[in-house]
Amino acid sequence: MPVLTVVAKLVAKQESIQDVKDALIKLVEPTRCEEGCIEYMLHQDTANPAVFIFYENWDNEGCLAKHKETEHYKSCFDAVGNLIQDKEVHLMTMLDQ
Repeated sequence: MPVLTVVAKLVAKQESIQDVKDALIKLVEPTRCEEGCIEYMLHQDTANPAVFIFYENWDNEGCLAKHKETEHYKSCFDAVGNLIQDKEVHLMTMLDQ
């Protein structure tokens, strides 16, 4: 079964960039310890620091679904929900395997 890749883009409100960054960074380490997490990387755009990109690889969609039910995921997005002005998530499968 092919690996599930997730690319998620979050755009923080200008006045909330640091708060969003702090919350997202706290999400990284516990997520990397989850079953089925192959890779979980957080990036911040150098030209526009309000833009954050997650690049993730999961064993399958079930592992990703379990991730979204974890306490660290829920508490992070409860904390930043009103601090984000835009969110875009792409679930992808590599074609040249």
